[in-house]
Amino acid sequence: MTTTFIFAGSGGQGIQFSGKQMAKTGMHFGKNVTFLPSYGPEMRGGTSNCTVVVSDGEIGSPSVSSPDVLVAMNLPSFDKFEPKIAKGGTLFCDSTLVDKKSARDDITAVYVPATGLANEHDLMGFANVIMLGAILKATGIFGIDEFEEYLVGSIPPSRAALIEKNKKALRLGWEYEA
Repeated sequence: MTTTFIFAGSGGQGIQFSGKQMAKTGMHFGKNVTFLPSYGPEMRGGTSNCTVVVSDGEIGSPSVSSPDVLVAMNLPSFDKFEPKIAKGGTLFCDSTLVDKKSARDDITAVYVPATGLANEHDLMGFANVIMLGAILKATGIFGIDEFEEYLVGSIPPSRAALIEKNKKALRLGWEYEA
């Protein structure tokens, strides 16, 4: 089975981090993976997206033009990538920052107020991890315990203070009922 992702938003929203975590977890499970980052010259606040492919078989190209899963963390990303989602695919949208709904009836749309939840739970800057939790639950691509293990394992000792916040954010996304 192959699942293709586009994670998209603004620089500073943790878009690249989210894509890397999905790819790294796939590697730990023995999957073939690709990770292809793309961002504007102005890192924070500029455009940022990445493509991730997780597959049981060989991957022909890291390029993803029609993703199975789109994660849109801001309105420009929603506008740019929502029309490109594969039929039968899934849109994950930060409904705190995107006030639109998809008009498509051939995809599943999951609206998670990730930024709002992060602010409410003293997790500013962790909206991306909240969204990862929601993705795991909805897609079943990886179990939350295994994903959390690799997420925590990727945090360097110098940033150990972030471990509990990452765990809390991931679980918050997993438990959110859209």
